[in-house]
Amino acid sequence: MPDKIRLLPDTVASQIAAGEVVNRPASVVKEMMENSVDAGATTVTVSYRNGGKELIRVIDDGEGMSPVDARMAFDKHATSKITRIEDVYALHTFGFRGEALASIAAIAHVELTTRRREDEFGTKLVVEGSRFQSQEAVVAPVGSQFAVKNLFFNVPARRRALDKSTTEPRHIAEEFRRVAMCHPEMSFALYGEDAPVFNLPPSGLKQRIVGLIGKSVAGSLLEVGTQTSLVKITGFVGKPSSSKQTNREQYMYVNGRYFKSPYFHKAVMQAYEKLIPAGTQPSYFLFFEVDPDKIDVNIHPQKIEVRFDDGPAIWQIIHASVRESLAKTGAVSFMDFDDGDSVEIPVRREDGIGHVPAAATNPSYNPFRNETVGRRSQAGLSDFAGAYDTLEGLGRDDALDRFDSTVLRYIEHNDAGEQADLPLADDTCETRFEGALPLAGGYAVTSCGGALVVVDLRRAKEAILFERYRMMLGNETSVTQKLMFPEVLVFSADDTALLTERYAEFLALGFEYTARDGNSIEVTGIPADFTIDEVQDLLYDIMDALSDERQPAGANRERLAAVLARDGAKRTPAGYSEGEITAVMEALSDGGRYNYTFDGRPVFVRLGTDEIRKLFRK
Repeated sequence: MPDKIRLLPDTVASQIAAGEVVNRPASVVKEMMENSVDAGATTVTVSYRNGGKELIRVIDDGEGMSPVDARMAFDKHATSKITRIEDVYALHTFGFRGEALASIAAIAHVELTTRRREDEFGTKLVVEGSRFQSQEAVVAPVGSQFAVKNLFFNVPARRRALDKSTTEPRHIAEEFRRVAMCHPEMSFALYGEDAPVFNLPPSGLKQRIVGLIGKSVAGSLLEVGTQTSLVKITGFVGKPSSSKQTNREQYMYVNGRYFKSPYFHKAVMQAYEKLIPAGTQPSYFLFFEVDPDKIDVNIHPQKIEVRFDDGPAIWQIIHASVRESLAKTGAVSFMDFDDGDSVEIPVRREDGIGHVPAAATNPSYNPFRNETVGRRSQAGLSDFAGAYDTLEGLGRDDALDRFDSTVLRYIEHNDAGEQADLPLADDTCETRFEGALPLAGGYAVTSCGGALVVVDLRRAKEAILFERYRMMLGNETSVTQKLMFPEVLVFSADDTALLTERYAEFLALGFEYTARDGNSIEVTGIPADFTIDEVQDLLYDIMDALSDERQPAGANRERLAAVLARDGAKRTPAGYSEGEITAVMEALSDGGRYNYTFDGRPVFVRLGTDEIRKLFRK
């Protein structure tokens, strides 16, 4: 029986290896841009056509290569970054494996033109499918110019799988952002289909973030800065008010290298605990400087996974740094941090992680109080006497005065009924409300079946609007209000592409607009329930929902209805009129359809006699 195991031909082995490094056009952009940064470039220009399948060109003004180095660069495991295994654990460059150019050349037609400053002429090479075609001396500027053509020409299945819509340009733009963000001192430009997408001059970090993400993020950035013996952390986090359902504005870097870490992401999320609505996420742009000996980036060919020796300690530092930034800027008025001592954690300390800024709460703080709001309306008190009869042994005036300081404080500390010992609304119970009385902070009190009921009016309105918008989207009965004067709104290139690609869905919501030059749209119609001042934020929220690739098929209608409902409920003023409250109560009495918001938050809580009695125990 003949032997079966044989060595694969070099071309086949190269194509297989390329699948680990290059899985779409954006991978080429990432590898080429990182090579430009490693080459000491000050200016990098990227352009592509047909989503990167036809052409990807990267031009830089780095140090360039000699003719011999240019030829060797396309050989497997040829690199100038390391010479021994120990160098892998002391990296100061992006690349080190020597795989990128060989992998790209295995599945594309590649042209490289390069020249060093000390050379009179440059050199031009052509490689097609790992096969060297030609090399000649040419006149060329200092630096390197890579042209990658006909990507996956010899891997037809992979080429057919590439999306023909705006998905590939979106991935290219994201890889461009990841590299450009951590090098604000450099100039970067991106062109798609010969049209400018980004043009970024050298700037500070905040200006670079705004240039890449959009002007909408400028007013929500809070600076982070912490120096310890384990890690130096710099960057920005978003204000709690700017959190989103699906947030693509989350970036972490270590020693200038972009990476993903669910573990460190959780450190940031816990810092925002109780500060942002459930199901939303904050923006963050965090840069870590760590001793290269203390991290391992040689885990995956994509190099976006990093292992930290001191991960648990760094987790604590991240968490404390973000919380401190949120407090010092006044974004968190009820948190008072002691900033007398900085976070200092000795390297490799075994008996603890050092001092973390202490957090203190102000027991007298009540977020539901508003000194600018007058005494609640006494109109119609006779209709609500039954609600206060439940407060046994108390007169009505005492009940009114003590409700703000006791029941609302109880709600504040228990997050409106999310603790197990507070009874919530039951979908099956009878919900026939006997009038209502407004309370400060957007609440109302009423009675139902002999129990006292506290209603979160904003959540109630959100639940009601959700059902309304869900029906409208299902029946395609949305109403558009035409604008007398069109409004021009500016977005990022990615967002403009998404608005253009998904126009039919925005039209179904009541929007009418046309795309213009310069990453902007001209709006001529908006949903009837909104004003033009609210439209840009609403569009951002809808785009976040539409771009969430995790959503199952068919879930878009409810997701969009939830976005419209949430934004519509935000518009409710601090004070509610008697008519508005009456309308809410009538809707809540309609068969229990509005007992919870779309994402499961209770709209009201019931306080029986036993629960009320507990509130007044001392």
